[in-house]
Amino acid sequence: MAVPKKRTGHSAQGKRRANWKATKPETTICSNCGEPVLTHTVCTACGYYKGEPVRLQDKAAAAAVKETKKPAKKTAKKSTKKAEAKVEETKAEEVKVEEKAEETAAEEVKEEEKDDKSVEE
Repeated sequence: MAVPKKRTGHSAQGKRRANWKATKPETTICSNCGEPVLTHTVCTACGYYKGEPVRLQDKAAAAAVKETKKPAKKTAKKSTKKAEAKVEETKAEEVKVEEKAEETAAEEVKEEEKDDKSVEE
């Protein structure tokens, strides 16, 4: 068995250990829930890995969701287009209402400034 002739000094020991450093672990963001996760590991928050469930319960639930979502008929696409058009119309109306509210607020501010100037004089 090899035995050292002399004891290693503190300086030599420190110099040898100078390059033995801890590194920060690499993390990524979970594609399902957005939590930070160690790379190549299952997300501890939701149990997903690379966008797929890992636990058997989650796999069964995902399979059940896929089975319930059947492809829609071609007539359904037309109805979705109509629904999208309605949504766009309501968004446009909301924008118009917001613009009118901003205009009235700006007019009120101008009137208050005029009143303040007249009071100061």
